[in-house]
Order: sequence, then C-alpha cells, then structure tokens
Amino acid sequence: MKEIHITTTFEVFHSISDLSENIQTLMQQAIEIRKKAYAPYSHFRVGAAILLDNGKIVLGSNQENAAYPSGLCAERVAIYQAGAVYPDVKILTIAITAASDSNPTLSPIPPCGSCRQSIAEYEFKQDTPIEIYFMGESGEVYKSNSINNLLPLSFNKTSL
Repeated sequence: MKEIHITTTFEVFHSISDLSENIQTLMQQAIEIRKKAYAPYSHFRVGAAILLDNGKIVLGSNQENAAYPSGLCAERVAIYQAGAVYPDVKILTIAITAASDSNPTLSPIPPCGSCRQSIAEYEFKQDTPIEIYFMGESGEVYKSNSINNLLPLSFNKTSL
C-alpha cells in the first residue's frame, strides 16, 4: 500500500476591492447577473461571469425548476453558453458569487461537484488552466489557478 497526498493552493483576497481592476469588473458582472437568478425554491442565488480569450464575457445565473433536478447552476449556464456560442475560444477566467435570500453568505462559495466536472471538461478540452474566483455575497474572494485545485484526480475522456 502507498499513500497519495494531494495539496491544493488558493490565493485569498480580503475583499473584491483587493482584486485587479479587470477581475473586479468580472466579479461585478457576476454579482449583477446573480440578482437575476431564478431561485424560487432554494432562495440561493448564484451568478457566474466568464472571460474568454477573445475578450467577450459570458454570463449565467442559476435557473431552478419545480421538477428537480431540471434546473441548472449558474456556472454551467455560462460555460455551456460559452461553448455553444464560442466553441473554439478558450476560457480564461470564471468569477462566481452566491447569496442567500434569507441568510448572509459571507464565506466563499465554490462550484458544486457537477459544475466542477463541467469546468474540468472545458479545461481539458482547451488544454489551458482556467482561473476561478469565487466568493459569497461579500467578504473574502478565493482564487484557484485551475479546476485541479477543486477537483483533483478528475475524470476526463482519457478515462474512457
């Protein structure tokens, strides 16, 4: 038997104001689209803004449905839109923010497992890391240089 040790590294910013100007702008767009989320069941709103290498920004917010699990998370709304409209353009950065309608969300909220797998698919496809910034409604912002920090030992087409 042997052990494998996996280490992940994140940069932690005290607040959105500590981010570079272009990432602040991207996060502000994620915050604005978060406010438009359709979340009548969970009352938990998520916004995602994706910066592509052609300079375009693609937005997504979570979209819920009474017929669970027919809804879709903000990250997948945005990443699938980017893949559909700009199939050959690389994703550089994803900014994610989440807020509850009933409780303050002050801790950074990372993508769920399904979103991590979807981001991993696009990162593998483009063979370039995707920077991921995530936060709650305010407070600290975490930065990961790749989905591999959030999803080590990921599953991709080489596993098939």
